[in-house]
Amino acid sequence: QVQLVESGGGLVQPGGSLRLSCAASGITFNMYAMAWYRQAPGNQRALAAAITSGGSTNYADSVKGRFTISRDNAKNTVYLQMSNLKPEDTAVYYCNAHYSGITRQLDYWGQGTQVTVSS
Repeated sequence: QVQLVESGGGLVQPGGSLRLSCAASGITFNMYAMAWYRQAPGNQRALAAAITSGGSTNYADSVKGRFTISRDNAKNTVYLQMSNLKPEDTAVYYCNAHYSGITRQLDYWGQGTQVTVSS
């Protein structure tokens, strides 16, 4: 059974920082690309940051220079360090695990963690 369990969300003031964690189980973690998506009320879910199995990273323009995604394959965990947070970063943040093979693709999602940026 695959599980992605997010933690670390909460309420933070503008300019503050948070670190999200996503612990994975039931998958061969080092074979999966991992990503953080976010969804604000009334908006579609959108990619915030991604990291390949090899460690290459990709960021949405809106978070470049403020967010850092990283992974610890020994702990089967992916992190999102968020700094200089803005009210527009308020959203539910979802962890995604993606496997792309020759014959199939697999996607798994966490349950989401709320991040609220407000004074």
